[in-house]
Amino acid sequence: MKQNNYQGALQTPLHSGFNAASTTADVIKGIDLTGKIAIVTGGNTGIGLETTGTLAAAGATVIVPARDVEKAKRNLQGIPNVEIEAMDLMDPASIDKFADSFLASGRPLHLLINNAGIMWVPLRRDSRGIESQLATNYLAQFQLTARLWPSLKKANGARVVNVSSQGHQFAPFDFEDPNFLSRNYETLQSYGQSKTAVNLFTMELDNRAKASNIRAYSLHPGSIGGTELGREAPLELFQKMGFCDADGNMLPEVLASLKTVSQGAATTVWCATSPLLNQIGGVYCEDADVAALATGEFASGGVKPYSLDESGAKRLWTLTEEMIGHKFNC
Repeated sequence: MKQNNYQGALQTPLHSGFNAASTTADVIKGIDLTGKIAIVTGGNTGIGLETTGTLAAAGATVIVPARDVEKAKRNLQGIPNVEIEAMDLMDPASIDKFADSFLASGRPLHLLINNAGIMWVPLRRDSRGIESQLATNYLAQFQLTARLWPSLKKANGARVVNVSSQGHQFAPFDFEDPNFLSRNYETLQSYGQSKTAVNLFTMELDNRAKASNIRAYSLHPGSIGGTELGREAPLELFQKMGFCDADGNMLPEVLASLKTVSQGAATTVWCATSPLLNQIGGVYCEDADVAALATGEFASGGVKPYSLDESGAKRLWTLTEEMIGHKFNC
């Protein structure tokens, strides 16, 4: 029996019975989360908001750390079992403060949903000089997971769900220049390597964590209408990607392929709760199932082998510890 997903050894669909049209209501049906505690980053907008509402409705207590607490309060109004705390993923001290507060509560953490992210933004750097998509989409995930590790262990059966993207197919991780110090900044390359890093981290985390009864999953939610994720991307980029015509109108075939927010959040909820995953981890999922390997030259469904490479995952773990200044011994 294969024990890890190195080189994509476990990337075989499970025939879950769900598909791209499945919603959060479909995948949560029959699952009771009473007594469970979840943290959902970015849990007050887009698919994060849908994830928060679905988990809370199933009985979980959901903590939503947010950069804009007042906005979070407005968006989460009326959802039961929700707690809102302040946290900015671009600020390492803010991540530590949030984690310290949760650890001090003494509560176990059953579900850590690293959902928050940014996409296709101009070149920005955080206080450490780290490029913003790498800092937000990946380093913050690693740091938050590492800092919350005692609470995850205390749950005696926890899952870490890291929202990745098919966009990992834009680029492997550049170990020589991850922060674009000597190469020209290209937002798709930056986004792609940040999501490749998420996949590598998830696979290595699961292999290290399963002895503590903690499993990890990464996922592609799909292309989704009605979210704020691409708000900073210029029209020219959407045209380059083949999403819009010369006048800036979304192409009909693109519109037809978009998921609803509920469909987009379904894979996150499935990864967090499905009994089919009780004995498997470290896998990349899409459409509420384990994805197949993507071996073609062009972007398609599935996961690229370079984002499931064992040596790359171990090298990235060590580099990440150096970048954030924190050892993650799990």
